[in-house]
Amino acid sequence: MAEEDLVELKFRLADGTDIVPTNCSPSTSVGSLKERIVAQWPKEKENAPKTINDVKLINGGKILENNKTLAESRLPIGELPGGVITMHVVIRPPASDKNTEKLKDDFPKKNRCLCTIL
Repeated sequence: MAEEDLVELKFRLADGTDIVPTNCSPSTSVGSLKERIVAQWPKEKENAPKTINDVKLINGGKILENNKTLAESRLPIGELPGGVITMHVVIRPPASDKNTEKLKDDFPKKNRCLCTIL
């Protein structure tokens, strides 16, 4: 793989810190990037992702799909010669049992019409 084919990526967390800077090919899948993020997650950070499904990568306001490559995700690869692409990392918070129980209680137990006739 030629060096000029590589894209430099930074991954930014919600608190503004960057993790796992890397150089990769435009043919790299988004899923493999997420695997790298999960494997190299900083130990001092809270809410570490357990699987790649807990991680969302956002670039240019779009959530990137696991099965697509960087090139297919329409990243500005050719437009930034020697530039760095910053992707935002969003971690799905772990679901607690209390939240799921509360959601079940909030839904009506039967299908009822809530129409109001005036």
